[in-house]
Amino acid sequence: MPSTTPAAPSVNRLSSSGSWTPDSWRDCPIRQVPAYPDLAKLEAMEQRLRRYPPLVFAGEARRLKAHLALAAEGKAFVLQGGDCAESFSDFTANVIRDTFRVLLQMAVVLTFGASLPVVKMGRMAGQFAKPRSSDTETQNGVTLPSYRGDIVNGPEFTAEARTPDPARMEFGYFQSASTLNLLRAFSSGGYADLHEVHRWNLGFVERSPLAERYQDLAHRIDETLSFMAACGMTSATTRDLRETDFYISHEALLLPYEQALSRIDSTTGDWYGCSAHFLWIGDRTRQLDGAHVEFLRGLQNPLGMKVGPSQEPDDLLRILDVLNPTNEAGRITLISRMGAEKVGAKLPALVRAVEREGRKVVWLCDPMHGNTITTGSKIKTRNFDAILKEVRGFFDVHAAEGSWGGGVHVEMTGQNVTECTGGAHRLSEADLGERYETFCDPRLNAEQSLELAFLVAEELKARRLPVPALAAQ
Repeated sequence: MPSTTPAAPSVNRLSSSGSWTPDSWRDCPIRQVPAYPDLAKLEAMEQRLRRYPPLVFAGEARRLKAHLALAAEGKAFVLQGGDCAESFSDFTANVIRDTFRVLLQMAVVLTFGASLPVVKMGRMAGQFAKPRSSDTETQNGVTLPSYRGDIVNGPEFTAEARTPDPARMEFGYFQSASTLNLLRAFSSGGYADLHEVHRWNLGFVERSPLAERYQDLAHRIDETLSFMAACGMTSATTRDLRETDFYISHEALLLPYEQALSRIDSTTGDWYGCSAHFLWIGDRTRQLDGAHVEFLRGLQNPLGMKVGPSQEPDDLLRILDVLNPTNEAGRITLISRMGAEKVGAKLPALVRAVEREGRKVVWLCDPMHGNTITTGSKIKTRNFDAILKEVRGFFDVHAAEGSWGGGVHVEMTGQNVTECTGGAHRLSEADLGERYETFCDPRLNAEQSLELAFLVAEELKARRLPVPALAAQ
């Protein structure tokens, strides 16, 4: 368990060149950084956060890394999902519960489709900061700083709301702590019971326009659970049927916050980022000499990195040398976000280079970010067919290259929003105004998320080689 206050900086054991300290990133070029007007106030908030308890513990991060190591070997599948950016205003137990519930439902379906255990990670309890394509936004001739997520500034288009405020980091910390507390209770308190989750899925199948297509898969899961019960494996006798491991993750974008919540593990002497179990670097901040790569290379958490169509194979290998010089399995997850029209052309060379060099990574498909479009009425949306097309293209590439497509990364919510078009209920552009609630990117709603899980399960089931029997969720 890590100490609650940081000790003196130490040289990181995993560094391939040079020494590392928690603040060595401050000497590197940095992108996507807020322009705080009061640096003294920012420093005071960082000092305040350093005194707070960690949100997660080193042992939990190591356990996740071990699960991801199995995924790197093709022995597990990863589901990562949640909000584009969590909101301070839309913070209720019901919102957290509903997103958690849909992720559980998706995991059960994917477990059966892959015949493998599913590692579950939420974009929750810390996914507050967002990169932006421009530092400013102009409306009606007025230019203000862009909205960078609630942990930085507010979405309202006023000078006061858009001014970056360090006090928001403290609010984000406490909201993350409350969210994580509820997720832990849901994970271990009976809400995650496999039989209950499957019953929720049966309800979804019954009301889906594609009910007949999903019915066979649902019945097979039901038969498997009945067989397990006949063998004495029930929720009362088997912990893994009534509880589940659930991990939190977010993009490590706001480095002052991330450094303030880094701690030394008292059992190993290693540094861990204690704001989340899993942290990732975005496609806009993955520069080899940049601050984000420098900071994260010194933490022992499992790390992710978004890989877009501009990523070159040689550069990717150099970044892997820095982030994972010992080629530790489970350390690195590469999250492909190419777009439906580019995945077939851009992903193969990257997969080929990683395979050729024997790098141990987990490959996830993010079919959301490369498929964002703007409608004629200036509304950002994503089309379900494009999302599914990228997922299929991702699996096609890995099948052709003899590698393992190890999971999916989706922006979704448990709420009945209307932000993405398509799906079984055929949401159209005209439907977007009914419940378009996101301040950032459009999310799949609960039914679209489950539909995607069923369709991915069909893909996995059709493609898989002989694998172990159904594992607990």
